[in-house]
Amino acid sequence: MAVKMRLSRGGTKKRPYYYVVVAHGTAPRDGRYIEQVGTFNPMLAKDHADRTKLNIDRIKYWLGVGAQPTDRVMRLLDKAGLAKRTASNNPEKAKPKKKAQERSAAQADAAKKAAEAAAKPAA
Repeated sequence: MAVKMRLSRGGTKKRPYYYVVVAHGTAPRDGRYIEQVGTFNPMLAKDHADRTKLNIDRIKYWLGVGAQPTDRVMRLLDKAGLAKRTASNNPEKAKPKKKAQERSAAQADAAKKAAEAAAKPAA
């Protein structure tokens, strides 16, 4: 069964607090987990010492037996120096979609026609 290292949400409304847990891939986000290996408090400043607390020995063990960290956990591990995260780059995602391209083409046509109409009476 696939084992994942992911965040489990705790805390109160509008005050999130996350536990870094090792869980089965089919388990619910805040549900049953195998082991808690750290905490993450996004409400603290990025340079605060208590923002992330990780049990390094257990994380190394779980990575060694094949646990797959999620992207957010991989960011935390990369910052702690436990794993190397490669930045993803999807240039297709930033491009405008079909309807936006049609709208911009229609606006360009309208601007071109307006420029031609403004130049015609002057000539």
